[in-house]
Amino acid sequence: MAEIDQATPPVDQLTAMNLNDAIQNHAFSDRVLIRSIVGRSDGGAGLAGQRVRAGGWVKTGREQGKGTFAFLELNDGSCPANLQVIVDAGVAVLSKLVATGTCVVVDGILKSPPEGTRQRIELRVEKVVHIGEVDPAKYPIPKTKLTLEFLRDHLHLRSRTNTIAAIARIRNALAFATHSFFQEHHFLYVHTPIITTSDCEGAGEMFQVTTLISEAEKLEKELIKNPPPSEADIEAARQLVSERGEAVKQLKAAKASKEDIGASVAELNKAKESLLKLEERSKLKPGIPLKDGKIDYNQDFFARQAFLTVSGQLQVETYACAVSNVYTFGPTFRAEHSHTSRHLAEFWMVEPEIAFADLQDDMNCAEAYVKYMCKYLLEQCLDDMEFMAKNYDKGCIERLRMVASTPFVRISYTKAVELLEEAVRDGKKFENEVEWGIDLASEHERYLTEVKFQKPVIVYNYPKGIKAFYMRLNDDLKTVAAMDVLVPKVGELIGGSQREERYEVIRERIMEMGLPLEPYEWYLDLRRYGTVKHCGFGLGFERMILFATGIDNIRDVIPFPRYPGRADL
Repeated sequence: MAEIDQATPPVDQLTAMNLNDAIQNHAFSDRVLIRSIVGRSDGGAGLAGQRVRAGGWVKTGREQGKGTFAFLELNDGSCPANLQVIVDAGVAVLSKLVATGTCVVVDGILKSPPEGTRQRIELRVEKVVHIGEVDPAKYPIPKTKLTLEFLRDHLHLRSRTNTIAAIARIRNALAFATHSFFQEHHFLYVHTPIITTSDCEGAGEMFQVTTLISEAEKLEKELIKNPPPSEADIEAARQLVSERGEAVKQLKAAKASKEDIGASVAELNKAKESLLKLEERSKLKPGIPLKDGKIDYNQDFFARQAFLTVSGQLQVETYACAVSNVYTFGPTFRAEHSHTSRHLAEFWMVEPEIAFADLQDDMNCAEAYVKYMCKYLLEQCLDDMEFMAKNYDKGCIERLRMVASTPFVRISYTKAVELLEEAVRDGKKFENEVEWGIDLASEHERYLTEVKFQKPVIVYNYPKGIKAFYMRLNDDLKTVAAMDVLVPKVGELIGGSQREERYEVIRERIMEMGLPLEPYEWYLDLRRYGTVKHCGFGLGFERMILFATGIDNIRDVIPFPRYPGRADL
């Protein structure tokens, strides 16, 4: 595992800024972003003589000149580069400033450092406005090299490291690029539900959403505190209702006044209400409610089984079949007990749907989208990408350039299997056997994209037996109009298909796969009423970040990873 480099990242490739612009405070903060100083093409040299206020966290600090002054490397997260800050002992107590992790806000003058130094500009402090002190003996993120595994145990502080901060900026850039791409191509952003009652994948590995357990626990405590009524209590209440009823009869027979009868009826109603409450309470039983020996989901919050979504695709299709081009971008969940470096229980998916479009259109859109993201990173995040290249994957920038500029290879699944079988005959060993009908394993996908073609590959027309029910059946009745985009480093990045728009065919597919029709009746309605040819795909957002950065473990490219046994914060 590569280790986190806490040294100052390079500044010479930071995004160039207009050197004639006067330095501005952040719009909503009384300070200057460090990026606006060191992120200029001259490294900030042209700002010498300007007074600024800067704030950030100390990456490294050291006292010099026998304690007469201190050097601080300050970073505020706006870029990977640090601002060198010099503080004289007469301005502040230096020992409070130099510990890694200390937060400081300072006023000072930007000055040109002595010739021969690495910095192009430094800040000479005139006043220390704020110090957020750190006890170096207790601070868990020191300036020494730390493994990414170690940082997973300190999620709340790991964003202060250069690596996790760089990944955060890259993730932000890819999210912005995603919205830019689809908005530029006139797609509507649709928020699909996180709580769902349908299983898009048909895999069954879903997190259930229920209040039955908490309600059962609450009831159990309540029944201990307030035991249900006994048979004797209920019998006494029945006797009281009978007596009150008899009293009303007698008053009516005696032709008593309306007031007296009314008062007696009120007493009767009160007795009946008490009896009803007692009878209802006597039916309360501790534990989860059952009906015919099974859990009674009619008693649950949504009056049916509900889950955390594994995909927003089915729901977003309802909008594609009304407003044409749509996409959803949000968290999805999978209750899969997997501890691999490629699996998370909570992850983000980008899922566009295009009406009046077929599999070719789907592949064209997927290719254009991936290229757009690669170009965007190279233009907007080159400084962070250079940091990743230096510390984790020296080929990551070249990989982005290659994908951004190279037409993707397109081959059928059948052709892909033939190429893999050919490789086996030539001596290539795969752990998973190659034959027509298998779901291609990651090793197969990576062989095709990294070894055989050395560029992105789109494989299309997969066997229907390994794909979901909603994918359009081809004329050969053996394959479906599905496609996967394979890229170096991660293998499958995108999975998509032309959707089955023919009512009878998709109904038959649902039944063929052993799925119940009832939960999908609304989905079938899209085919019953005004059906339209349409397609779409899903991109695993964290996989895109793995591909871009060269990081090995998916748990390090999402801010708060959730996986079996861990859901910190």
